[in-house]
Amino acid sequence: MNILVTGGAGYLGAILCTQLLESGHKVTCLDRLFFGSQPLQNVSNKIKILKDDIRWFSPTILKEIDAVLDLASICNDPKNELDPKKTLEVNYQGRVRVATLAKKHGVKKYVLASSCSVYGYQEGLLNEKSPLKPQTTYAKASALAEKKIIPLANKHFSPTILRPTTLYGPSPKMRFDLTIHKMVLSLIRTGKIPLLPDGKQWHPYVHIKDTTNAFKIIIKSDPELVSGQIFNVGDNSQNIQIFKLAQTIAKAINLPFKYEWYGSNDNRSYKVDFNKIKKTLNYKIKHTIKDGAKEVYNAIQNQTINADDPRTIPVKWYKKLLQTPSLRKELEINNILL
Repeated sequence: MNILVTGGAGYLGAILCTQLLESGHKVTCLDRLFFGSQPLQNVSNKIKILKDDIRWFSPTILKEIDAVLDLASICNDPKNELDPKKTLEVNYQGRVRVATLAKKHGVKKYVLASSCSVYGYQEGLLNEKSPLKPQTTYAKASALAEKKIIPLANKHFSPTILRPTTLYGPSPKMRFDLTIHKMVLSLIRTGKIPLLPDGKQWHPYVHIKDTTNAFKIIIKSDPELVSGQIFNVGDNSQNIQIFKLAQTIAKAINLPFKYEWYGSNDNRSYKVDFNKIKKTLNYKIKHTIKDGAKEVYNAIQNQTINADDPRTIPVKWYKKLLQTPSLRKELEINNILL
């Protein structure tokens, strides 16, 4: 297939683009390249990279594209939102634009990378029919995009929404603002894992390669199974309480389990049901939290990942770009950075 991946040089996108190429697909990556093109350097001679923005790229690039995997978004820290207005422009309006243009230009399949964060924090086991209660602008933008994109489905255009939960696992575009990665790095550097009281909060997790596998399954599935559908991406076995998660990580990387409480009680707790994707598409995860923690630990120790690279914390990097004129100029398109 001829596949366009927006945000293809990002944490998830870099892995997905590489795997699609390995599967024999022709891949075009559309990315602002805020973090550079290095995450795709190993496949740079096999992939077409377009430095552009989903808000204003020329629709001509959609010519002869069979599927669009829409990963482009502004990442946000729930406690430190970068720019709510820009987040809505990109994560909501930009992605709706991509889907609408894809349909108009004859693309057969479209997959939106949404997020389980659209559920907010609720009691019970949350499935695709549960009410949405997004807490952050990032989550609200995803929920709004879903609402606009699903109705685009018809016999010629098959849009699908994937809602991965919190990701983990190494990537050429690494992120250390993700929970499991932060815990591994903190154990290495301080010998302790900082935990919000009381550690009983539930959260679900999924390995990055299990997530990319879900995208690959969707694009080769019968549209009758996936068109207009929403799927949570993960596995019920990886709903885990934070204290147990920290214990699991310490054991996986063979370091003493030590922790310290910080801040006040965190009531953000939720569990997600992943049975729909399992039953409908025979989706199965292949990686455990222990696997991911070991991979990240080894990558740090072997220095295949630079944990000191400021680009590994997206919100901090965005802020640095905004505050550094030379970097700004290099990354602006049409005199616009964000």
